[in-house]
Amino acid sequence: MDLGIAGRNALVCASTGGLGEATARALAAEGVNVVVSGRRGERAQAIAAELPGATGVEVDLTAPGGAEKLLAAAQDALGQIDILVLNGPGPRPASASEVGPDDTAEAVRNLLLVHQKLVGGVLPGMRERRWGRLLAIASSGVEAPIPNLALSNIGRSALAAYLKSLSIDVADEGVTANLLLPGRIATDRLSSLDGATAERERLPVEEVRARGEAAIPAKRYGEPAEFGATAAFLCSAHASYITGTAIRCDGGLVPTL
Repeated sequence: MDLGIAGRNALVCASTGGLGEATARALAAEGVNVVVSGRRGERAQAIAAELPGATGVEVDLTAPGGAEKLLAAAQDALGQIDILVLNGPGPRPASASEVGPDDTAEAVRNLLLVHQKLVGGVLPGMRERRWGRLLAIASSGVEAPIPNLALSNIGRSALAAYLKSLSIDVADEGVTANLLLPGRIATDRLSSLDGATAERERLPVEEVRARGEAAIPAKRYGEPAEFGATAAFLCSAHASYITGTAIRCDGGLVPTL
């Protein structure tokens, strides 16, 4: 299927690995000019070198001025931004009873406020051109809070509420705002979480992974490319009537409709 976005410009946050990289590659395969960004500058540039029309930018979005730096670099490289994919590193694992106000404030700052700045930098142009795609790489914890990931659950749920509210404001201006919720996708982040669980429960990591796969109706972890393809579709011309919603890419993991 031709997704109808060849020649569009996309900024993909935290795209030097995992789900962000998979999304950047899927968009580039559709002819989109992509800014690959992340704290690993050499990795960003290496990925960009493999993709036609791509640019690599080193930036730490959690650092002061990080969002502004990324916006300036992306606009210098591509001009107008038509597609903004919001993504960022997940907070440390912790239960709700273990986190305090300062932890929560940091999670909200990194998972909501920084992304709100990025949206604010590209949204006026999208509204003026009457075309734009805002997509957040979120988590199934938005719909079903994940045990021991309280900070992620809180921060990403705040972002979900913001994007849902924003989608109402811009739905008649050709701009969509959605979330894509991964389940257990085979990334370094998931390997890290499995490792933390194994250490906490004093189990072999292979046993933790097998248990995780058994809990998924598909009986396997997802592949990053599967997630990236779904993300690209939500950024496509064909997804113009999909907005204000959260789409799961989880192999049936979340047990609700």
